[in-house]
Formats: sequence, structure tokens, C-alpha cells
Amino acid sequence: QVQLVESGGGLVQAGGSLRLTCAATGSIFRINAMGWYRQAPGNQRELVAAITSGGSTNYADSVKGRFTVSRDNAKNTVYLQMNSLKPEDTAVYYCNADAITSISLRRMDSWGQGTQVTVSS
Repeated sequence: QVQLVESGGGLVQAGGSLRLTCAATGSIFRINAMGWYRQAPGNQRELVAAITSGGSTNYADSVKGRFTVSRDNAKNTVYLQMNSLKPEDTAVYYCNADAITSISLRRMDSWGQGTQVTVSS
């Protein structure tokens, strides 16, 4: 089993910054890629940023230049530094991991429970 726990969300004014953290725990052999998704009420869940074990990153066009995803492979942790936040960034942010379990070596697509980010103007 792979568990993902997000933290770092909160209420911030437009132009402010937040850093989200996602820690993966459990029976983990390897995590290939980790990413952040977000979903606002009435909207479809969308990919915000992702990073592979090799450090390759991908960002949604709407956050390029403002958000930075990073990863600590030794700690199975991924971060999302969010700067210059806008009200349209308001959403629940979910951590995702493409993981291989150590017990069964099964590939698991794991999700955290989400952390709320609210940007006021």
C-alpha cells in the first residue's frame, strides 16, 4: 500500500506564495513519477505539474513561470512551490504518484486526499 499525504495548503492573497508538500509512505519499491493535480468546484481535474525520477518536469501552461515542482527521491517527497498566486489557482490540490510496491512489485497509481488552496483578491 502506498499512502500520499499533502500539506501546505491554505488561504493566501493574490500575489502571495505557498509551498505544497506530498510525502509518500508505505511499501514502496520505486516511484517513477510524481505530480500535482488540482480541481476546483465544477471544473475537471487537471495536471498542474509533474516530475519524473530523473528530474524531467512538465507544467500546465497556466502555471509556467510561477510554479516549480521538485522532488526528493530519497524521501519519496514531492514539492510544489507556488508563487504569484492568482484567484484562479484556487482549488483542491492532489498529489499523485506512479509507484511500484515493494511487496508485490505492482504498479500503483496513488492519490492523496488533497489540500485546499484558496487565493483571495
